[in-house]
Amino acid sequence: MFVRKAARVATLVLGLVLPLVAVAAPGAAAAPADPGALVRTLYYDTSQAQEFAADWDKAAANWNASVGNVRLAKRTSGTPTNIRIYADNGWPRAYVTSLGNGTVYMGRQAVQQGHYRPRITTHEIGHILGLPDRRTGLCSDLMSGSSAPASCRNDLPNAAERAEVDRRFAGQLAAVDVRTAAYAGVF
Repeated sequence: MFVRKAARVATLVLGLVLPLVAVAAPGAAAAPADPGALVRTLYYDTSQAQEFAADWDKAAANWNASVGNVRLAKRTSGTPTNIRIYADNGWPRAYVTSLGNGTVYMGRQAVQQGHYRPRITTHEIGHILGLPDRRTGLCSDLMSGSSAPASCRNDLPNAAERAEVDRRFAGQLAAVDVRTAAYAGVF
């Protein structure tokens, strides 16, 4: 009986240890324990967004509900800042420094002309996520920006825009195509 118990304990111990050894073997690529580990988190700072802070939070929620490879989170103490957000009296614009990093402005001029604030903010974040302006004039195209009528209330990316952002952020830190990422996007 003692031998059988010892054999069961040895089998149990080996059954627990061998998988750990296999995972820790040098040169072996381990699958991430958390599928979300491949999602890149970008932190945005609305401390200078003035009256538009809630609109930027809405833009982050729009993108978070639309794409899976990148997440936008409000910067808290001790976290880095990928996206700096400001408000001014000019036209909305984005200055991209690299994929997922840059500065965006909520210009009051577009708001005064009747453009929908959440559409503007979601559009400008789209530039930080690597999308260029596409002046199609269609309300269904978020990146058509101000070429769509001021009455347009669509503040969500379309299927092609969502797929492009997910593709750009696939595999964590995807290589940046400087020709398409380093531009100043203007709503």
